[in-house]
Amino acid sequence: MIKRSIWLLSGLMLLGMWQCGNGKEKQKKLDREVGWKIDSHGKFYRGDSLVASFDLETSDTEYKRTIGLMYRKHMNDNQAMLFVFPDEQPRYFWMHNTYLPLDIIFLDKNRKIVSVQKNAKPLNDQSLPSGQPAQYVLEIKGGLYDRLGLRKGDSLAVSK
Repeated sequence: MIKRSIWLLSGLMLLGMWQCGNGKEKQKKLDREVGWKIDSHGKFYRGDSLVASFDLETSDTEYKRTIGLMYRKHMNDNQAMLFVFPDEQPRYFWMHNTYLPLDIIFLDKNRKIVSVQKNAKPLNDQSLPSGQPAQYVLEIKGGLYDRLGLRKGDSLAVSK
């Protein structure tokens, strides 16, 4: 009886170790699977003048908004992530598990820029507030907001 219990316990322990692994395999798999999924295009206008354009990946579900740009290691100047929320209210972002510096642009329900958090530091859990109600948030490569000459009041047009 004791031998059978020992074999059963040993088998369960081996199964548990096989299931858990060391976590590196799961992390590598996640890193490989996270890539850009461009689904629309965005153009910033100041009046009738085009200021900047981006290839967008849209985050419009709770899961997508939670993950955002986490684990991404590369981002081109023309790429951006657009977060779409169901309503307009103060927003708070952070850089948890985000490896790239970002400019976080907050937009109102009409997709006009109301505020920005410039050059958010990678892997920082500090809260980055919108300061104004926002329904959309656009994350672009850190430093681009100033380099492109974007300003509060510029509006974002989105097309498929």
